[in-house]
Amino acid sequence: MTPILGTRGAVVAPHSLAAQAGLDILRDGGNAIEATIAVAATLAVVYPHMTGIGGDGFWLLRAPGVPLRSIDACGRAGANVRRELYAGLDSIPWRGPLAANTVAGTVSGWGAAYAHSREHWGGRLPFARLLESAVHYARDGFPVTHSQAANTAAKLHQLEMQPGFAGAFLRPPQPGEAGAALPRYGDRHRFPALAATLEQLGRAGADDFYRGDLAASLARDLDAIGSPITGADLAAHRAEWPTPLQARLAAGTVYNLRPPTQGLASLLILAQFEQLRAAGDSPDTLRGIHLLVEATKQAFKLRDREVADPALASIDPQAWLSPNHVAALAARVPLDAASPWPAPNSDGDTTWMGAVDREGRAVSMIQSIFFEFGSGCVLPETGLWWQNRGCSFDLRPGRLRSLEPGRKPFHTLNPAMAELPDGRVLVYGTMGGEGQPQTQAAVFARYVWGGHDIRSAVRAPRWLLGRTWAEPATTLKLEARFPAAIVDGLARLGHQVELVGDFDERLGHAGGLVLHPDGWIEGGEDPRSDGCVAAW
Repeated sequence: MTPILGTRGAVVAPHSLAAQAGLDILRDGGNAIEATIAVAATLAVVYPHMTGIGGDGFWLLRAPGVPLRSIDACGRAGANVRRELYAGLDSIPWRGPLAANTVAGTVSGWGAAYAHSREHWGGRLPFARLLESAVHYARDGFPVTHSQAANTAAKLHQLEMQPGFAGAFLRPPQPGEAGAALPRYGDRHRFPALAATLEQLGRAGADDFYRGDLAASLARDLDAIGSPITGADLAAHRAEWPTPLQARLAAGTVYNLRPPTQGLASLLILAQFEQLRAAGDSPDTLRGIHLLVEATKQAFKLRDREVADPALASIDPQAWLSPNHVAALAARVPLDAASPWPAPNSDGDTTWMGAVDREGRAVSMIQSIFFEFGSGCVLPETGLWWQNRGCSFDLRPGRLRSLEPGRKPFHTLNPAMAELPDGRVLVYGTMGGEGQPQTQAAVFARYVWGGHDIRSAVRAPRWLLGRTWAEPATTLKLEARFPAAIVDGLARLGHQVELVGDFDERLGHAGGLVLHPDGWIEGGEDPRSDGCVAAW
């Protein structure tokens, strides 16, 4: 399989229109940050079930010769979001106004990255230029994907009664039809109110979302639908610049985000696998897959004990990646049998994107509204849909992730990047909730240890342990393209195996870019998504 190559820049995204929007920015002289903002904004329109500007985002930024930087654009629970708000409930509702209980941080991440671009990366393109494609598709329309159509149909029973959902996401009635109907593949879909909001952002800048005229409109909207988030909550929000986590492997240094993300789990899987694998062990063999699955279990157990709002950390999360801690985890991995699995409880839908520019600067970025369509609430004046990330809070007091005002929710989001010993830079990531660390591990392991190029590493048959897309099954899901010997062997080891489709969307929309020392940029897109690599 031949990967897509470029020399002057490349972008990968789960929707082809978004990837093209990013490439257009690179061709206009923009850098990787500017291209990523264009991709992110376009995805927030053309992939609306997966993302939106009413969600959160996280960034990794690399420039040659300087330490990696990361941006945490995660919103906190509102000042009025207390357990009493959910009296009589055992958990926070997945949908509706009470699920829209945290500030949307995505746009603050765009703003922080844009300021960094102008100060340190020579960025000169106007912010409005970066949003042009998104505005165009929101105003003039974009084609509905199979994924959007299928997810609207599957979740309609949860969403059709939520404020503003039907008017934004269902198709206007046609002659002879009784009422609004499901969107169909290829229909032209528009978000006119969102187009006006994006134009306002372009004129006034990202900060307007939190402390300007747009913030005032959002505050009115949130009050109108019954969300507990207020204008004061928006004004208090700022994106943050934590030091990235890193795992120093013999195979290279791998980077990810600190809590509240599960980036720690993603790094722990790879660190354990490097210690456990024998010479010649491949991530495509029965033993290799078994080791990765069992390393995932150990990483998830630690994650669920430790990862929450970073203010609650028992130790510096970087300490968990020390060789001694990794060795202790790896020692618990059974080599010849599946260990019991306690069924973790995370879901979510997301978009990951990556960009590399001609100067060798690279971005790995991810943004999300959590479940497909988030809370399902569409704001009447501004036209955006709000996330339900705060559903990950626990209503029981005294727990690791207990709901408290001003607290950050646990995040499945985590973008990844790696610097390899020979000078290659690997930019990679995926959507997929529980599947994100596992798919990241598969892509990295196949590229670094398995003899794959980046395109085949992304395309190869995939596995996923645990729940995905709000489904109850905690099985080890295997795409049906795996050889029967692998499937049968994993079952004999005691894994509860479930076969799924050949290219099953539930197992993630991954992507990767590799910057080679000679300047070539290699890219791989995921056939499970609607995306592509756009290279120059």
